[in-house]
Formats: sequence, C-alpha cells, structure tokens
Amino acid sequence: MIREIAKQTGVAFRLKKGQTLKVIDPEGEQVSDMVLFNGHDIKEKISSGKTFDFEESILLTKGNFLWSNRSTKMMEIIEDTNGRNDFLLAPCSPETFEIMYKHSGYHPSCFENLHTNLEPFGITPDDVPTAFNIFMNVQFDSEGKLSVLPPTSKANDHVIFVALMDLIVGLTACSAEDSNNGSFKPIHYEIGG
Repeated sequence: MIREIAKQTGVAFRLKKGQTLKVIDPEGEQVSDMVLFNGHDIKEKISSGKTFDFEESILLTKGNFLWSNRSTKMMEIIEDTNGRNDFLLAPCSPETFEIMYKHSGYHPSCFENLHTNLEPFGITPDDVPTAFNIFMNVQFDSEGKLSVLPPTSKANDHVIFVALMDLIVGLTACSAEDSNNGSFKPIHYEIGG
C-alpha cells in the first residue's frame, strides 16, 4: 500500500529487518529526508561519517549501504532510478531559514517534522542525526564550495532500501525551497515484505 507524506510534513514508523522501503517522488524535484535508529536501542543511529568511511564515497546509490554510529550496516540501497542523493547537509531547521534564507517568523522544517514524529519512540531533538537526503542534488566545486541545485528526479522516480536490522525510520517531504526548486510537493512511500 502506497502512503503519502503531505508537503512540508513528516512521518515515523517501524521497519522490520528484511522489509523494504520504497520512497517515491510522485511529481518530481522533491527531496525526502530520512533518519534511521536501531529499533531496539535508539542510541544507535544512522551516521554520515561512518557511511562515507566504509562506502568510500559521498555519492550513494544502488549497491551502497547506510551505516550506523556503531559501524553496523542499517540499510542497503537496492534500487535507485534517479541516482542522486545527499548525505552532507543536515535537515533544514528553524535556524536554517533564519540564517540562510533570512526568513522571519515560522517556517516548517524537516528537523521539526522529524523530531516531533519521532518523539513517541523516545527520540529527542538532540538525537536527530544528519539525514540521508533522498533525491537531493548537492554539488561542490574544486575548492569545496557547496551549492544546492534542483533535484534531478522526475515524476515517479524512486529509491528502494532493504532493512538490515529492525529500525525506527523518520521520513519527510522536505520544506526547504532551494532543495526542491522553489516548490513543495508530497512524497510517497511503500513498505514491502
């Protein structure tokens, strides 16, 4: 069954070892932030640093694993029709919009959508790690300067992950204008197995 995450919102759910998670961009050019926690010990969580270490790449797609802060494989990417994802940038937060966008007043953020949906699992804001940003197109030049470009994902592009342990998953339809080419759209997901 395909479920929808409304634009600028998020969800959290359990995923059992061996189950698959298919994340779909139904309209194109929409990022989804994903964080992972061990389903039995929330102190173990997804780690960009460990993933970069063990995968020896910052460009992660089909065939790559997502690793935990305890050097354990959490997920494998088994299909990726777009091929461009990001694991460098943190989830957008209220401070992102104040500091980078010069936005005053309330603005939805992935950080808020992650921690509020993960709260029933005992996960606090300080527990939220750098997210794996599905479909996000972050580029960097020869001097290391980062730029966020429109996603290259088209309508119905998807990424399929398989859980390698019991997991708690946080997933969003990203709220940052630059990440989504200036508009906000839903994200679909489907749990299999």
